[in-house]
Amino acid sequence: MNKVICGITMSLDAFVAGPNQSFENPFGDIPEDLLHNWMFDEREKYQAELNILTDAGACIMGSNMYGPKEKRESQDWRGWEQWGENPPFHAPVFVLSHKQRDPIAMEGGTTYIFITDGIEAALAAAKEAALERNVAIMGGANTINQYLAAGLIDELLLHIVPVTIGEGARLFEGVPNLQLEPVEISGTPSVTHIRYHVVKK
Repeated sequence: MNKVICGITMSLDAFVAGPNQSFENPFGDIPEDLLHNWMFDEREKYQAELNILTDAGACIMGSNMYGPKEKRESQDWRGWEQWGENPPFHAPVFVLSHKQRDPIAMEGGTTYIFITDGIEAALAAAKEAALERNVAIMGGANTINQYLAAGLIDELLLHIVPVTIGEGARLFEGVPNLQLEPVEISGTPSVTHIRYHVVKK
């Protein structure tokens, strides 16, 4: 049976991006590498933590993670430039959207499928597409918070970087009474990895 999993990098004060996110500054008014240097320094040490995508048979992301508002309205927009024509997902990606669009097939098995009926409809479609494999909730913070608040995430993998940001897009915003059970902890001075089982009530 598939699990719904989520892995995300955040600061000590639970921000996943700074304020004023835009096309020019997708992570807001913070240095672009502030939260994600750990992924590229000694990358081989973190392969297990990065395998969340490898294990996923389908992914879900919010519309802002697919693209900023001024870009995603365009039929020519095919996701952030750093993902390229062969995005890292290699599976169907269900994009939460207010506007219906035709699916966009990319190289390597990634297809963006736009869902306008909300988070539960996206999850049902993702589970069907994933078969027995996991479903990965990719972000951003607002999307993850919606799934956490609805009690739909089974496992949460946090990569906690020892910095504070103070404002921006924050994990756990508006998520009430969440109980997490740590099942695995590892890390280096650059980042702490904690894998949590989300206790369902």
